[in-house]
Amino acid sequence: MICIYYFPCSVFLFVNLMCLYSSSVPGRVRVAVRLRPRNAEESVADADFADCVELQPEFKRLKLRKNNWDTDTYEFDEVLTEFASQKRVYEVVAKPVVESVLDGYNGTVMAYGQTGTGKTYTLGRLGEEDTADRGIIVRAMEDILADVSLESDSVSVSYLQLYMESLQDLLDPTNDNISIVEDPKSGDVSLPGATLVEIRDQQSFLELLQLGEAHRYAANTRLNTESSRSHALLMVHVKRSVKGRELAHSIQNGNSNNIAKSLRPTLVRKGKLVVVDLAGSERIDKSGSEGHTLEEAKSINLSLSALGKCINALAENSAHVPVRDSKLTRLLRDSFGGTARTSLVITIGPSPRHRGETTSTIMFGQRAMKVENMLKLKEEFDYKSLARKLDIQLDKLIMEHERKQKAFEEEIERITTDTQNQISEAERNYADAMEKERLKYQKDYMESIKKLEEKWMMNQHKLGERKDQTASTAQEVAELKKLLSKETSLRKAVEEEVNNLKSQLAQLKMSEASANSESLKLRKMLEDEEYRKEKLEGEISMLQTQLLQLSFEADETRRRLDRGGPGKVPGDLDSLISQVRPQVNDSVNEEKASIANLFEQVGLQKILSLLEAEDADVRIHAVKVVANLAAEESNQQKIVEAGGLTSLLLLLGSSENETIHRVAAGAIANLAMNETNQELIMSEGGIRLLSITAANAEDPQTLRMVAGAIANLCGNGKLLDLFGFHLQQSSTSPLPSPDKLQNKLRGEGGIKALLGMVKCGHPDVLAQVARGIANFAKCESRASAQGSKTGRSLLIEDGALPWIVQNANNDASPIRRHIELAVCHLAQHEVNARDMITGGALWELVRISQDCSREDIRTLAHRTLTSSPTFLAELRRLRIDY
Repeated sequence: MICIYYFPCSVFLFVNLMCLYSSSVPGRVRVAVRLRPRNAEESVADADFADCVELQPEFKRLKLRKNNWDTDTYEFDEVLTEFASQKRVYEVVAKPVVESVLDGYNGTVMAYGQTGTGKTYTLGRLGEEDTADRGIIVRAMEDILADVSLESDSVSVSYLQLYMESLQDLLDPTNDNISIVEDPKSGDVSLPGATLVEIRDQQSFLELLQLGEAHRYAANTRLNTESSRSHALLMVHVKRSVKGRELAHSIQNGNSNNIAKSLRPTLVRKGKLVVVDLAGSERIDKSGSEGHTLEEAKSINLSLSALGKCINALAENSAHVPVRDSKLTRLLRDSFGGTARTSLVITIGPSPRHRGETTSTIMFGQRAMKVENMLKLKEEFDYKSLARKLDIQLDKLIMEHERKQKAFEEEIERITTDTQNQISEAERNYADAMEKERLKYQKDYMESIKKLEEKWMMNQHKLGERKDQTASTAQEVAELKKLLSKETSLRKAVEEEVNNLKSQLAQLKMSEASANSESLKLRKMLEDEEYRKEKLEGEISMLQTQLLQLSFEADETRRRLDRGGPGKVPGDLDSLISQVRPQVNDSVNEEKASIANLFEQVGLQKILSLLEAEDADVRIHAVKVVANLAAEESNQQKIVEAGGLTSLLLLLGSSENETIHRVAAGAIANLAMNETNQELIMSEGGIRLLSITAANAEDPQTLRMVAGAIANLCGNGKLLDLFGFHLQQSSTSPLPSPDKLQNKLRGEGGIKALLGMVKCGHPDVLAQVARGIANFAKCESRASAQGSKTGRSLLIEDGALPWIVQNANNDASPIRRHIELAVCHLAQHEVNARDMITGGALWELVRISQDCSREDIRTLAHRTLTSSPTFLAELRRLRIDY
């Protein structure tokens, strides 16, 4: 038997797929400057001279003294003082590059500077004696190994040095002339002859670094006892599998669909991290190099000079970049002006004796900051693993088919044997049955013949008896004639009775005709009544359709307004926006006119009455119309006076429909924008109903509406005014105290509801939660300043501080802006200071005062810090000048 296996055609489409690259993303080379502290020699020789550089890390500036009265100022992406820790240097210089490599981009981290300024210390320190001294290379590998999965991902390392224009393998010293290969299409640089070692743990990587460092060239000069005489390059190749990608083609039938899904290739992202420890630039007269060391210095300076020329050409957008002047520039082709994310740290010393070398290093960094790279994401399908899966699956299918084929043949043989046995048994049974049947029929035949003979004898005997009975038959006939005449007279009487019945039937038919005419009249009346009923039902259906249409149009109008909200439009789109905006305004005016017509024709009371309709669809349409009416400030007072607010709160508490919850919460949020309505909502238990809705809701849009309503109530304008106005009122004032209003918000679960909604994780919900917390903190801050509020913040008591600290630097600007305001307002009350220090909010307050994008918030944070004795005492205790 020949087996033919069929594979869906879409599986073979994988063969033609090539590597996938995302669109290019611009990324400038980031440059950080690091100052080395004075060494022992400089402390003695330059004791009477000031440092030639002055760092201003808070402004990311560096001042270089040209002489005692003149300085030049330079700005960098990061300015690291001599007190900056190795961890701080790694986080600002290399960690963004490492994260990009893990996401599938190429990245470069490079150190440049004069001999003895700390390049190797910054990059390659192993931290064997003190883990805090670990350099960028060790910390980068720790982050990479912590993020990858050793089951599906791989990390490989090559370690090389460029010595005297010869590329040598530090992991295999015999391999001392490695060639550089460039891809003519993509421009990627590869080293096919270099040793590539797969890394499984941090300890094996450290041993690999120690092996490479033992083979690196170094020499003792006047400037550095262990001066590197070669450029070291560490290349880390990261290969990660990406889940969740769908195939480009889908199969239509169900079986092919299942096969295609099981044969999807794994999407792989490849990133390459290059860490470059450049040999230090030096002047021959200062380093005292001679002989072979002099030749090494010349080679180093030539390669660094070629690199500087390339940087100058890229910074000036020159048409020609001399990349091929040096092997170093060829190796770094992708790092400057290529597709890699590049971070450069330049190291300088403080000694005025080396002002010239320091100036040259600073200018190199300034020119490098002008170089733009185009970052590319590299993705490809892992066809090897797919082929292995196909081979395994094919083997399984063949084995399964052979097993089934063997079982099928055995079953056929068994069935054949059983059938033959059953046929033989049936033939024997049939022969026995035929013989029994023949004997039975023969016996029955003989008994029938005997019975017929006996019957014939009996008939002969009866015939003789009938002759004796003939005489008596004549007498019986005479009697029958008498009975027949009597029967004839009875038939005549019956015929007369039938005629009487026929006359009665005619009368009944006449009465039936008159009854039919009456029935026709009644039927016509019923048909008229049915027509009127159908007409009324049609009108009701038309009203429901109009209500549905108006609700849909109102929702569509709201989405258009959200998309067409205020904001600055790029200049290239100004003309298009100017053409589209009149059309949008006309559409909005038509929608408002439709809702206004409905409001005038149907009436607010009739619309509100539909909120209590038995039909769920009618209630949904009605609450949508009320929500759209509540969006207009002019309608809000009418809705409240007509009892609409009470109806919405009852509907929110009684309904179990998610759509009604979402729309009703949105309508309450619109009404809560009015100060008078806010107090009314709180007095009618609105906070409790919104809190219950938040606890039961799962839809992010419903949670966003509920959070927006609570946030509006937390920012009650009367609540803010009451904090200041409460002190000026007499004891008979009807206004509630500010503490009672805040306690009511908290006691009915408002704050707990806001904090409970953060588990949703939706950015819109988190933005509303952050706004509510900021409004509440602002009210407390105002009350504390006016003396009507004492004791710790209710937000801190309810456990909101950890979430506030966690999101104070959130990537979403709406969330971050509200949380930064909340931190500033909480810090204004001195009784909260100790809790904020232990909870980590002090550091966020310091960051906000320095890095916040809004000047008013920075000013508020700075003023709060400087006015708090507790905060200032803590900063002094930590020896932080502020």
